[in-house]
Amino acid sequence: MFTEGHWYWICVLALFGFSLVFNLFFMLALTYLTPMVDAKSVVDDNDEKNKKLVKMESEADSNGSNKKGMVLPFKPLSLVFDHVNYYVDMPAEMKSQGVEEDRLQLLRDVSGAFRPGVLTALVGVSGAGKTTLMDVLAGRKTGGYIEGSISISGYPKNQETFARVSGYCEQNDIHSPHVTVYESLMYSAWLRLASDVDEATRKMFVEEVMELVELGPIRNALVGLPGVDGLSTEQRKRVTIAVELVANPSIIFMDEPTSGLDARAAAIVMRAVRNTVDTGRTVVCTIHQPSIDIFEAFDELFLMKRGGQAIYAGPLGRYSHLLVEYFESIKGVSKITDGYNPATWMLEVSSNAVEAQLGVDFAEIYANSDLYRYPKTFMICVLFSHILILLIS
Repeated sequence: MFTEGHWYWICVLALFGFSLVFNLFFMLALTYLTPMVDAKSVVDDNDEKNKKLVKMESEADSNGSNKKGMVLPFKPLSLVFDHVNYYVDMPAEMKSQGVEEDRLQLLRDVSGAFRPGVLTALVGVSGAGKTTLMDVLAGRKTGGYIEGSISISGYPKNQETFARVSGYCEQNDIHSPHVTVYESLMYSAWLRLASDVDEATRKMFVEEVMELVELGPIRNALVGLPGVDGLSTEQRKRVTIAVELVANPSIIFMDEPTSGLDARAAAIVMRAVRNTVDTGRTVVCTIHQPSIDIFEAFDELFLMKRGGQAIYAGPLGRYSHLLVEYFESIKGVSKITDGYNPATWMLEVSSNAVEAQLGVDFAEIYANSDLYRYPKTFMICVLFSHILILLIS
């Protein structure tokens, strides 16, 4: 009979074999097959300017350089991090209270993987370290001490290169109040797109991004000052997303995109986020305590507890059934009631108070689960896939 260890290696070998076969046929298909149809934008035929843009896009499509009708191609990238720890110097206030350590640890042995075309929710109570983790992965932490490995599609992360393929949407939407929505996007495109992108292509790409994030009706509206005039909070949030998208990133981080929004506004923003993910980009969002509808919009969850430790990383499933089954399988965890918000229930049953009551450590339970092996297996497959591509090419 096979043991659990035997089955693990059998699965790894099977995934490796599948990766070899898939990439072989993928390379053959790219080499010998041609697209069945051409992707074209839907525009107003009465607009002479748009006709010229469509003509240029069609010519670009015929060269096979586009994906899903996007003018500027991008390379889908995965982000894998392994045993990441983050420390800062111990605050003087804590030392004055008798703490003897020189460093304060904010992230503790965190591992995971974020994939292209997958919308991941980074969730945790206040102080869990979700924004800290996202800032570390994005390279926004210039102080402190970082340990562990971070790789981009199998290659060690280089911050200078990574900055060109990633975007970051701040929680606070900071824009110039005296320009229009269209001018904000064009300004970002001029600053952040490569210098070899000509003006017509740049304008066409901005138009596509505006359509993707549904900013067309307010393209000529002044951004204005928040809470005074101009755009609403929800509209400003979509402008923030669009400003990052016109840089054509492969990986996008969003810090609480639905914070401070009502249900309707949050749904509109999440639709824009979902449209972004559907282009094949890797999108990671920190979310504090989402509603049922917002939570259902995500594909995967990365859950952290106070102290900077991961306690769940994996798919949510329909109606979050995979998440619910995982926590309900832990002895002593109360079952979720019908109609209750899985996100709220998840934070309640995984709190420090419940840990103390049950005498368990959810981080340790997760580290010994099959879910913990998931990102490691994915990282192995990505590495072998890139080795195979290099060998074939």
